[in-house]
Amino acid sequence: MPTYTIKELSQRYNVPASTLRYYEDIGLLVHVGRTENKQRIYTEEHIRRLDGIHCFKNTGLPIAKIQEFYVYESDLEGNIDSILKLVCEHEENTRKQIDKMQNDLLHIQDKIRHYQEIKANLVK
Repeated sequence: MPTYTIKELSQRYNVPASTLRYYEDIGLLVHVGRTENKQRIYTEEHIRRLDGIHCFKNTGLPIAKIQEFYVYESDLEGNIDSILKLVCEHEENTRKQIDKMQNDLLHIQDKIRHYQEIKANLVK
């Protein structure tokens, strides 16, 4: 099974190594191994977890909710309803963000057309 250094993950996810250490400190990254020299060793399991963390972060889920999700996930049977509630609420919030951004994009496109027309009239 491949392993990764903190530098490799830092580059892969474009985050400082301190962020990865922070994730470990707050329990988002668990079971991080160490070499004889005390350097962190990450596995594919950590990659999958970081993919999830970054998806949640990129879509606006606060760190506290991400922590909550992974606490729930550690006991799927006992927390499946809580997991579904959290993820469904986040999906709805993400959809609202996308809708808002699409409306904002339309506004920006209108501005571009408007100023292109002004520019065309100035050139005449």
